Amino acid sequence: MKVNSNRDISFKSIYTNRALKKGLEFAEENGALFAATTTLCLSAFARPAAIWLAPHTDKENKKVACAKSLSSSLAGYILMLGLSNPVSKAIKKIDKNPRKYLKSETIHKMQAGAETLQQSKSYILATQLFKLGLGVIVAAPKAILTCAGMPFIMQKIFHKPKPPKKNEETKGLNFKGKNPDRLAENIGKVLDNPKMQKFSDKFKNSNFAMHIIAATDALNTAVFIHETNRSDKIEERRKKALNYNAGISTGLSIISGYIADKLLDKPTEKFIQKFRQANKGMPNVEKQVEGIKIAKPILLVGGIYYMVIPFISTFLADRAEHSEKLDKIIHSKPQHHK
Repeated sequence: MKVNSNRDISFKSIYTNRALKKGLEFAEENGALFAATTTLCLSAFARPAAIWLAPHTDKENKKVACAKSLSSSLAGYILMLGLSNPVSKAIKKIDKNPRKYLKSETIHKMQAGAETLQQSKSYILATQLFKLGLGVIVAAPKAILTCAGMPFIMQKIFHKPKPPKKNEETKGLNFKGKNPDRLAENIGKVLDNPKMQKFSDKFKNSNFAMHIIAATDALNTAVFIHETNRSDKIEERRKKALNYNAGISTGLSIISGYIADKLLDKPTEKFIQKFRQANKGMPNVEKQVEGIKIAKPILLVGGIYYMVIPFISTFLADRAEHSEKLDKIIHSKPQHHK
């Protein structure tokens, strides 16, 4: 009997753990920054280790892949840190005082039977489009910064020769506005739009978090490949392997992410039920539950992309590059006709 009670206490402590609950609230409030933070942690250790363990792969291609991983995660984190906090704070203002920023018809329509507006699936989807959707917005600038940062990382970490300097000017980004309520007011106007209300109501039960993450990764990879091809700071002979690596990694991680996400639907629902029971009557329970739903695809795709896929994609990218080179050599040979 003692063993069972000890087990119950240990399992209950998982559901009531303060650090876990704070992390889930962070995921719900600022999904984009949660994803960027997760990415930064995984890319600093897990992904380079996985890349380095890839068998029968050119050492220089491994270095370039590691540099890309570090540059990408740093660029994403810096951009998200600057952009996501103002959006998160603006939506918090709407959460606390919806009548100040939303029309009464919007509140009535979005709440639609839910106990509070914040618990409405339609409202959750609409606001998460702003929170998670930042990833899509910064995908292009993130890819550009990734390409720009790679030569610097290669030079600092792998001691590659420093690329020639160009007369370039960099301007600081300023995300502050004169009116502290301006962003909340503008988000409120979007939520008041009947088309937005119709969209959020139609897709409120969809796997929107996974869809946004997949779209963000696909767009980021497409822009990165484009920027790599036009960059004069990345060695030409490394570009093909780098592009193959990025494309294969993203494609495999998105497909694997959807499969894993679907397989874990039932275990996640069981976890949520037990989480609710363990925290019954506690504040922010539904917020934390929503955090579980947001964190699940982020951690799944992140784990697959940064721990499993690099081992495979680095090897396949290297093989694809060698295969293409061999094919060119064969076709470049003069043909002898009888």
